[in-house]
Amino acid sequence: MASPPSALLLPALAALLVPATAARAPPRNIAVVGAGLGGSAVAYFLQQHFGPQVQLDVFEPAGVGGRLATVTVNKQQYESRGASIHALSLHMQDFVKILGLKHRREVAGKSAIFSGEHFILEETDWYLLNLFRLWWHYGISFLRLQMWVEGVMEKFMRIYKYQAHGYAFSSLEELLHSLGGDAFINMTQRSVAECLLEVGVTQRFVDDVIAAVLRSSYGQSVLVPAFAGAMSLAGAQGSTWEVEGGNKLVCSGLLKLTKANIIPARVTGVSLHSSEGRALYQVHYEGSDGQGSAFYDMVVVTTPLHPSRSNFTFENFEPPIADFPGAFQPSVTSVVHGYLNSSYFGFPDPKLFPFASILTTDTPDLFFNAMDNICPVNISAAFRRKQPQEAAVWRVLSQQPLDKPQLKTLFRSYYSVQVTEWQTYPRFDAAKSLPPIVLHDNLFYLSGVEWVASSMEMIAVAAKNVALLAYNRWHQDLEKIDQKDLMHKVKTEL
Repeated sequence: MASPPSALLLPALAALLVPATAARAPPRNIAVVGAGLGGSAVAYFLQQHFGPQVQLDVFEPAGVGGRLATVTVNKQQYESRGASIHALSLHMQDFVKILGLKHRREVAGKSAIFSGEHFILEETDWYLLNLFRLWWHYGISFLRLQMWVEGVMEKFMRIYKYQAHGYAFSSLEELLHSLGGDAFINMTQRSVAECLLEVGVTQRFVDDVIAAVLRSSYGQSVLVPAFAGAMSLAGAQGSTWEVEGGNKLVCSGLLKLTKANIIPARVTGVSLHSSEGRALYQVHYEGSDGQGSAFYDMVVVTTPLHPSRSNFTFENFEPPIADFPGAFQPSVTSVVHGYLNSSYFGFPDPKLFPFASILTTDTPDLFFNAMDNICPVNISAAFRRKQPQEAAVWRVLSQQPLDKPQLKTLFRSYYSVQVTEWQTYPRFDAAKSLPPIVLHDNLFYLSGVEWVASSMEMIAVAAKNVALLAYNRWHQDLEKIDQKDLMHKVKTEL
């Protein structure tokens, strides 16, 4: 006897619906390696997209915040690195708003560029006088620089529209190409000096001003790639801000908001397994209680995988996950509480020294990249910056630890010196290709973005991209990955 049509259709429909529903179920658990800004931001974005039911385990052997760290001097905290955030950093602005944090009150201070013998450019209190001095020394080079940086930033800002519409990119090359076409790709392969000379900026301006900014931000020369240089110069030109209480509050706040489970352990590797026909990742780690491991549906690595920075291993992957070439630039931050030796800078009377920030040119004899008179992370309404003849807290950036003669050169005397040695930024000339984002089906690498440019906002943008990419790949929404002509698509969606 033939079955009625409904008896045949219902099982067929049920069979179709079961895998579709299963495919839409979010991952049960996700591991995030690292609790710096990248790790905390990607945990927040992953929860935004996959929902609060996903278990988020964040592995961090040191303190939450990573390079966003503070040091304590006389019971007050000061940023030791990663201090300024650009006004156009929209993700960072959102984080501060969501977490109920505030911008730290700005304390004005003038800057100057030091050649090792004298100041070659000095900022004044008058904006028009500053412009006149730039024109007098360098012609219209500073205008050409401004136009070049604004052109790059205008295209870069497209990323926020793309991400607001759920679009993601599976490689750094795809991301850059969607924003600025081949020109942005080329800017990762050509130096900032070469690109600026092409648009009419003079060699003198490059040697004096551009070199000083890049030494201060990256500890490197004008040979850094043009895209990284543009991001750094945008930060130097625009208004910047810091988080009241310390920038690291963004990291701890995001992790608290997501209710992430922070595991105080160092991840040593990831091995691939399969369960019910799907990839399963075993994360191996070492903590104070010894070695351990756990299985995850998805893993995001936000710490550098380059051999100079980690002994991370990948097992059972076929083809094997390739090594990550490149090296990192050594960087030393010395936070010094003491009396500035203003005579070294040509001011025998310390009361007359007018600068709170000193940048330096690329001069062989100069042993520091930059130094600034820093303010604490919490500033009261009555706070005032220390006068130059008073003991103040200075942050000195250099490539090597300062020895005693060098400290005595910069300071007449000092009460304390706190030294932090970092491998902060990639050596941009050390690798010819950009690292991948996708290492395996649901295994992602976030830190590779620093080889494009290294800033807090670039890391936040990369975190949002990885979260969107992970979400779109999990749900097989390929229409939201690596799409071409996105500006047109976004306009039509509006």
